[in-house]
Amino acid sequence: MKKIIALSLALVMLFALCACGGGAGQTMLDGQDPNEPLTKEDVVSIMIPSSASWPIKEDYILWDYMEELSGATLKIIPIPDVDAGTKYPLMFAAREELPDIMVFGTLGSHTSYAGEGLIALDDLKDFMPNYNAWLETLSEEEYDVAVKPRKRADGKIYYTPGTGREGKTRMRAWLYREDIFKKHNLKAPETFDELYDVCKQLKEIYPESYPFCTRSMSYLFNIPGSSFDKWWEYGAYYDHDDGEWRWGATEDTALEALTFYKKLIDEKLMPSDTPTLANSTWEELILTDKGFILPHLQLRIDYFNQLGQQKNPDYKIQAFAPPVANPEKGVSMIERGDIEMVGLTICDTGKPEGIANAAKYIDCLYTDEGKELASWGKEGETYEIVDGKRQYITDDVGTSADIMYGFSLYGTFTRFDPLAAEAFQSKTTLESEALIREHTLPYYPVTLWLDFNDEEQAVIDMYNTGIRTYTEEMMIKFLLGQEPLSNFDSFVETLNSMGVEEVLGAYESAYARVK
Repeated sequence: MKKIIALSLALVMLFALCACGGGAGQTMLDGQDPNEPLTKEDVVSIMIPSSASWPIKEDYILWDYMEELSGATLKIIPIPDVDAGTKYPLMFAAREELPDIMVFGTLGSHTSYAGEGLIALDDLKDFMPNYNAWLETLSEEEYDVAVKPRKRADGKIYYTPGTGREGKTRMRAWLYREDIFKKHNLKAPETFDELYDVCKQLKEIYPESYPFCTRSMSYLFNIPGSSFDKWWEYGAYYDHDDGEWRWGATEDTALEALTFYKKLIDEKLMPSDTPTLANSTWEELILTDKGFILPHLQLRIDYFNQLGQQKNPDYKIQAFAPPVANPEKGVSMIERGDIEMVGLTICDTGKPEGIANAAKYIDCLYTDEGKELASWGKEGETYEIVDGKRQYITDDVGTSADIMYGFSLYGTFTRFDPLAAEAFQSKTTLESEALIREHTLPYYPVTLWLDFNDEEQAVIDMYNTGIRTYTEEMMIKFLLGQEPLSNFDSFVETLNSMGVEEVLGAYESAYARVK
């Protein structure tokens, strides 16, 4: 979903529109030869967010492979991810500061610039034959997952689609301390009644613990929301079965969820500050035998096991089938998250040659050779064959291949080999994959990728922030007992008076263009 831009950034973007010519249209590429290959004299600059967890280094061997593949010279520009939100708008306001390619880490983060500061891939197809050919290979399901969520309100794509890695990084799952459950002969819960009972048992064994232990509003309500009602989320959501848009907090399902979670908080079976719990505090609870059941990301299996087993070799986080809260409406499923979020965008720098070169470079990534190099590199340099299977060559301290070579990081791939993605994961995580996929909803939440036109965005800007803020504030008050649940109907009445119907109308209008 397109994020609401803060007032300060909105002013910056106003100047950006003036600097870029506003509605004057994007740079034309007349005179550029689509068939002319890139050479070392062609420098393609790529700006990529970098963090401690996902570092971007200019000397990764992967860049050497990409230069060899494309023929161009790459200028890699790492930018601290914490600075991207403020520096990107300023760069679009001064077009001469833009690189040829920018990398964004979420589906919605680039949409503010689409059509004004970015060039649509649809308008560069003469320069991207391999991209065009790849699109033709996709099944309808693959297209819906990889391409459809990239489409903006004008029907165009400004953000490179990708496949191969998505299921390995963003899958959601119900996780639990399998070793603790086995140690005490406890059974993974299949219903929320059983969830409550096993939490009570764990609390008796570990008095200082909070057996049900997740964090944030999303991980508490949205990701496991299908346990209460198949498509339910606490904000705007689309019911694929009924074909309707709804605001979850106004429904009885919200009261059911609040009632259950409040009971856990009242009995100290869940941290009272779960919706706002700091990540570091939450991780400490999970790693110190104070948290045992957590709906979260599949990748947390390896993360916690690697840390937990340093002190306790038996420590083991594993996935289990989602418990059902409401047998009449809920399902043993979890929100779908296996979609590739990362993408590259071509900036409208006003320089036709640079734009054409950027398109040609990205097009190389869609070749089979590009997929191979971006996923594995070269045999003997970055991977070797062991027992008939490829595995990455790592150092004596076990540094992962992404940190060593740059694989699977922001801006380093479009197509990715699923087997390479598996090579980053442990046996424990891979063992969980079939179970998780069996219990994952078939559609990625529409709200996380839907784009609005100007009229729809005006409605969202007018109402959405106030509605969502009030929703979250009141739900937290209900959980903490600061507001009695008997006032739930009054809460719903107030929400509806704040423009919920108008917001859902904007969602319905936007979705009608792409569904």
